[in-house]
Amino acid sequence: MPSWIRAVILPLSGLLLSLPAAADVKARSCNEVRQAYGAKGFSLADIPYQEIAGEHLRICPQEYTCCTTEMEDKLSQQSKLEFENLVEETSHFVRTTFVSRHKKFDEFFRELLENAEKSLNDMFVRTYGMLYMQNSEVFQDLFTELKRYYTGGNVNLEEMLNDFWARLLERMFQLINPQYHFSEDYLECVSKYTDQLKPFGDVPRKLKIQVTRAFIAARTFVQGLTVGREVANRVSKVSPTPGCIRALMKMLYCPYCRGLPTVRPCNNYCLNVMKGCLANQADLDTEWNLFIDAMLLVAERLEGPFNIESVMDPIDVKISEAIMNMQENSMQVSAKVFQGCGQPKPAPALRSARSAPENFNPRFRPYNPEERPTTAAGTSLDRLVTDIKEKLKLSKKVWSTLPYTICKDESVTAGTSNEEECWNGHSKARYLPEIMNDGLTNQINNPEVEVDITRPDTFIRQQIMALRVMTNKLKNAYNGNDVNFQDTSDESSGSGSGSGCMDDVCPTEFEFVTTEAPAVDPDRREEESSAAAAQGSSSLLPWSLVCTVLALQRLYR
Repeated sequence: MPSWIRAVILPLSGLLLSLPAAADVKARSCNEVRQAYGAKGFSLADIPYQEIAGEHLRICPQEYTCCTTEMEDKLSQQSKLEFENLVEETSHFVRTTFVSRHKKFDEFFRELLENAEKSLNDMFVRTYGMLYMQNSEVFQDLFTELKRYYTGGNVNLEEMLNDFWARLLERMFQLINPQYHFSEDYLECVSKYTDQLKPFGDVPRKLKIQVTRAFIAARTFVQGLTVGREVANRVSKVSPTPGCIRALMKMLYCPYCRGLPTVRPCNNYCLNVMKGCLANQADLDTEWNLFIDAMLLVAERLEGPFNIESVMDPIDVKISEAIMNMQENSMQVSAKVFQGCGQPKPAPALRSARSAPENFNPRFRPYNPEERPTTAAGTSLDRLVTDIKEKLKLSKKVWSTLPYTICKDESVTAGTSNEEECWNGHSKARYLPEIMNDGLTNQINNPEVEVDITRPDTFIRQQIMALRVMTNKLKNAYNGNDVNFQDTSDESSGSGSGSGCMDDVCPTEFEFVTTEAPAVDPDRREEESSAAAAQGSSSLLPWSLVCTVLALQRLYR
């Protein structure tokens, strides 16, 4: 071969050997990364067309890369935003459960009280007219205090109900003794005999137990829904630490920098990153589960013996029965009061007798449990409770399972079935480190997230404390007790304010009581009402008194 030909061929062959293969050129191209990066809404001006040296990278492997410093910064912020959105979306169910159910229960309880008061007021105005207007504040104050208690007011239910019966005794005592004039001091003396004489029979004691435990359960349950709502809303708004943000960037977008934008993280790799980033949230789980268990127990009470709907619907009937007892025992009560408080002064002039309306019906309509109305929530309490119980059960362990819920999302990871062709933090290969356990202390050896286990999140600890306080209230409400008022009253079998105990039998804490509140037989109640009316008509009391008592009965139905 001539020397000049050899001189040309040898340099050309060396040049050809030094050129990269076609496959190598394709592998070093950043076209796929440019498309994926642009789809995120970023400017393509930041990204090179081919891989460049990666010494400038602070998070991703410092090898040949498609990422500039600006790209790494932007993708790091993008990973933070996506993580925050993932947590918020994953906790959406539990947040909306507490928000929507709190609204429904609150509407239901508020309108239940409004309807009960309106029903009593309307009936009394139609039946008794001006005489009711002169005495209506007794009942108005009762409902005002019940509403104030429900909305969080500092109301002692037992004392308030005792005051109601004492005031009612004062008014009734004047009605059954219209021939006398009673001073304020005398009426105060009369009210002191409420417990001793029991002029209303056993109704005040039973009704106090039923009203107290029902309102304690209702108010505490709604407070629990409020606490659950607030805790869920607060905890779902995460603030990732710098170490977490680095781990998120490395997991979600370092594949971009390596020219592998379509390769998703390995499932186990994702779990370790999420467990490190959500370590404090996982620590909330124990107290959250105890809170949910307590909510479920109070829910059982709401649809059983502590059902506020079954208490408020027939409350007019109960008070009517009390008034009938007062009518039947009026002479004995008056005699004992006169003996203890002294003989009252005669009234200046006897009131003229009021004649009964021609169409007056002395028999009040008996309460029928099948006629329980629905309210603003559009359903009865039983159906509301059944619904919330199902939702509460699904919300257990929600915080410790957040990593698993996020990492099983196919838009986040490669899934459990693709353990070889996934991003492991360095390359497309199997992820080998073991999965960490839940909670802050278990992240001491987390290979992906730098976690300071000596510094628990103060904000999360505040939520844990809020749940712990609410759980204690729910436990007390389950047993019929209001933690705000604990006294030595023996009105409820000596168990303190708001006790749900009857007949000296109290359930142990968290022991289910399956017996319902004693039902009142409508037929028996109607017979007693008729008998009482007949007895009143034949007594020595003036007809005006009979009319008064019967009209009061009519008021409540």
